[in-house]
Amino acid sequence: MTDLFSLAGKVALVTGGAQGLGRMIAEGLIDAGASVYITSRKRDVCDATAAELGPDCHALPGDAGSPEGIAELGRQFRQANAGRPLHILVNNAGRTWGAPIDEFPDKAWPGVMAVNVQAPFRMMQEFLPELEAGGTPDDPARIVNIGSIAGSTTTDLNAYSYAASKAALHHLTRQMARDLAPRHINANVVVPGFFATSMTAHLREDTRTDPSGHVPLRRLGQPADIAGTVVYAASRASAYMTGAQITIDGGLTGCD
Repeated sequence: MTDLFSLAGKVALVTGGAQGLGRMIAEGLIDAGASVYITSRKRDVCDATAAELGPDCHALPGDAGSPEGIAELGRQFRQANAGRPLHILVNNAGRTWGAPIDEFPDKAWPGVMAVNVQAPFRMMQEFLPELEAGGTPDDPARIVNIGSIAGSTTTDLNAYSYAASKAALHHLTRQMARDLAPRHINANVVVPGFFATSMTAHLREDTRTDPSGHVPLRRLGQPADIAGTVVYAASRASAYMTGAQITIDGGLTGCD
């Protein structure tokens, strides 16, 4: 039974893997046995995280939010990975923007949509040969996109482009799953609620907006919660699952 969740011998790539949810995910994949590449636009942060997570974590500094940056990441990965397949691609890098509805600017749209929607699609395209090489009928390669409850339900965040982008990513994942199934690549989206990351810091600092009080389980998500969910989505235990939306939010949307 434990072999169902083992990632021994697998190669994974986590965008935005040096901080926040990405780091939690990368550490979980490593603990399950995978060799993990992490991306970050900040070389020093990427290198430091890789050093902290140990010899099975490899820094891949670069921009996973632009087509040019993604092409460069592909070049670096192939050089570092010596032609081996890619078994797990986690599209975690994201961008947000918040402002009142009557002040929400035009400039808040292009960058958010590019990073949160276009970039996961381009990452899939860039690494499609390696993903095809890593998948089999019994154990497909995996794409795990990181969505958000903001793309599934309404919130008080005033993050209009972010919410729209995550809703788009949820549906894009289903389309990926349909089109990639014949190539032995599964695609699923993990939809986290509120975790203790820099993206929620401004909410947690004010008792009036602290989200933990609104969560049925009365706490924020912990590293093991997101790591365990992604390990399941990447492991043989989920080989028959594709096109699924896995919500991990302490009951915030499911108990509404």
